[in-house]
Amino acid sequence: MRVLVVEDERRLAAALQRGLQAEGMTVDLAHDGPQGLWLAGEHDYDVIVLDIMLPGVNGYRVCARLRAAGNEAGILMLTAKDGEYDEAEALDTGADDFLSKPFSYVVLVARLRALARRTGRRRPEVLAFGDLVLDPARHSCTRGGAPIRLTAREFAVLEYLARRAGEVVPKREILEQVWDSAFEGDPNVVEVHISAVRRKIDAPFGRASLETIRGAGYRLAADGG
Repeated sequence: MRVLVVEDERRLAAALQRGLQAEGMTVDLAHDGPQGLWLAGEHDYDVIVLDIMLPGVNGYRVCARLRAAGNEAGILMLTAKDGEYDEAEALDTGADDFLSKPFSYVVLVARLRALARRTGRRRPEVLAFGDLVLDPARHSCTRGGAPIRLTAREFAVLEYLARRAGEVVPKREILEQVWDSAFEGDPNVVEVHISAVRRKIDAPFGRASLETIRGAGYRLAADGG
């Protein structure tokens, strides 16, 4: 799941980013309304966590502009305010859900996952390629019915390739989608995770479904290989 957090409280934004990344999500941050609008226009997000009290352009206006532009990402609005009128205004401008500060992190994560399932770009609940099956909702992977244990990041890499099955996906695109748009670490981290995934989904089963296309990227065979 790719998430955009638009929150001007930088410590809270950073804490949310760390926590959601630990859940296997890819998280980008914006600290004001204009930056949030720009990022939402540049990238394809599943869910946007949007604070109402933002500098530049407030959350209500950001939400309304995104909906007017046809952006279908799930939007969860955050506010320090409390009251039915604030909630009503958030929903009237196009938000899908509403959570008042201070909030429970566990509840936030549960709501984000539920929101992604409800508004999630009409993606199939289960991704199947031959006998390789991924269930993003349950975070499970099996091959021939045998369970395969993947870390959160390994699962995110495999899920992204699975949604592009049969296509060659460049390393840079995987970095942007599975890590984040501001990643400045060693890009070879992609190769490390690809190798780990291949060892788990292919080697034990005598398959070669996850291919490295030299100089171009990686491809998951559309038929499971």
